[in-house]
Formats: sequence, structure tokens, C-alpha cells
Amino acid sequence: MRSSLTAFAIVAFFIAAGVPRFVQDLSATRTAPAARAAVTRPAAPTSGASYGPLVIDRSSDGQFHVAADVDGRRMDFLIDTGASSIALRESDAARLGIHPSRREYSGRASTANGVVAVAPVELNRVDIGTLTVRNVRAVIFPDEALGQNLLGMSFLSHVRWEHRDGRLVLDQ
Repeated sequence: MRSSLTAFAIVAFFIAAGVPRFVQDLSATRTAPAARAAVTRPAAPTSGASYGPLVIDRSSDGQFHVAADVDGRRMDFLIDTGASSIALRESDAARLGIHPSRREYSGRASTANGVVAVAPVELNRVDIGTLTVRNVRAVIFPDEALGQNLLGMSFLSHVRWEHRDGRLVLDQ
């Protein structure tokens, strides 16, 4: 129990360190879905396989946005290498059938608007194109505390990623 509490405290600390700058930026400039960058696939490998790196272009707001399938539901995310885990808005978690009770908001995260309670959860599966990560840590934020879902390191640490020529390249 104590080690689980310590691990969660560490995760909450890293989320608290990365979320504030994005919450403030996102509340000032929310990007319309049509303006979000599309995930594109480089030329098909000569072997004819449908797998390969995914290339995400930088959007007009200078960030990397991506649509992901979370437990079978399509959701939009801002890719955030400074977030230790996936951060979901409460309304998007509800679309997944996740409805944490008030007592399950046991974690804390610092945002531009102060410290907020968050609910730790585990997502069964997150897919972006051909990339799949299972059993992914996430936290749920109240909608008013988070302007957009964040795709953090609990997903990104399971794929190879690099910033190349103004694009984000993800591969498994």
C-alpha cells in the first residue's frame, strides 16, 4: 500500500510539473478540430507491410495534436512529453464509461489555476494508427481544470519517438 502511494505521488508530481503551461496555453488558444494536424504515413515500405512510423505534423498552434482510439473510442489529444501520464478530461472519461466517485479523486496536480484533485485510472488500450499500448496509466481531471486531453509519457515511453524536421515521428 505504501509503495503504491509513493508511486502515485511521484506520478502526480510529474503531472503537476508539466500540466500548468499547457492548461494556460490551451485555455487561451483552443484549436478547432479541423485545424488540427493530421497523422500521415510516410511512403509504404518496399516489403508492402502496412506498418511503419507515423508522422505527425505540427499544427498551426505550434503543438502536436493527434486522434487516438482509447478503449475503442476516438479522442483528441495534445502530445505532451512533459506529462508523466495520459490526462483525460472528466467528460471524455465518461465517454469511456469511467465515472470516478469524488473519493476516487485521491491524487493532486498543480495547474495554472491552482492544485486540483485527480483520479488515477488504467486504460486497457490506446491506439494511434498502427501503434498500440495496453494497460496505460492515466489521470482524470475535472473539465474546468484541463482544456484538452494530454497524451503523456505513460503512452510515449512504450513507443519510439523523435522530433525530426518539425514533425513528430512515432514508431513501435
